[in-house]
Amino acid sequence: MIRTETAAGVRSIILNRPKEYNTITPGLRDALAGAVDEADADPDVRVMLLRADGPAFCAGYGLDWSTEAQAAEGDWDSAKDFRLMKSFVDVYMKLWYAAKPTVAAVNGWCLAGGTDLVLCADVIVAGEGASFGYPPARVWGTPTTAMWVYRMGFEQAKRYLLTGDEIPARRAAEIGMIAEVVPDERLQEHAMALASRMALLPGNQLEMLKLLCNQTAENMGFGASRTLGTFLDGVARHTREGRDFVARAADVGFRQAVRERDDPFGDYGSRRREP
Repeated sequence: MIRTETAAGVRSIILNRPKEYNTITPGLRDALAGAVDEADADPDVRVMLLRADGPAFCAGYGLDWSTEAQAAEGDWDSAKDFRLMKSFVDVYMKLWYAAKPTVAAVNGWCLAGGTDLVLCADVIVAGEGASFGYPPARVWGTPTTAMWVYRMGFEQAKRYLLTGDEIPARRAAEIGMIAEVVPDERLQEHAMALASRMALLPGNQLEMLKLLCNQTAENMGFGASRTLGTFLDGVARHTREGRDFVARAADVGFRQAVRERDDPFGDYGSRRREP
């Protein structure tokens, strides 16, 4: 599920479920945790580069296993649900709390739980064909890592969370969600060049500068926001509308349930195509 490469002080951590659009599973969670911890402990690594094989960076949680798990759970145990979701969030936050800088190179879709993951990286670059968004804002979720306001401010975070609208890569750069956009064919080369440029600095300098920048968000209550986001995600999945979404997924399949959710907005997989 994860493979790694190392060159010039950069450890590439590569999501490797291309046929499944690198959707998040418990197995991918655990493999990613091990890869980040290993890179952070390796004295020959100064920077981590998170990227993905296949046509999408990460299309969110695997709705096959996650909707089936909720359908089979019986009465909702909020504490148990929080512990489960926190086990995912704690792994995403390793990108944030790792001593070493983390760069993410995003190709294709980066949606829902994929944004929970990638927004924890220190610097994000994307191919011009990439798209971001949190479609579960429309039903069945809230952003668990609560990074949206910290990365792009109140107005833009509310603009896109209160609609769940798709955010093309160039728009994501304009609003401060990501740092840079490059042509798709140059993405991997550009991201590696940026990570390698960072790796020219002494490791202790990189660690101190990252800590200094991140402390601002910590002082703004980032930990409390993250706890609330993780808990509210469970609440959103167990509202009447959230339970109806799970029931519909069981009846017609999760792909059709997602299509019905997004069709009124005409984006993501329901994007209207020119004839």
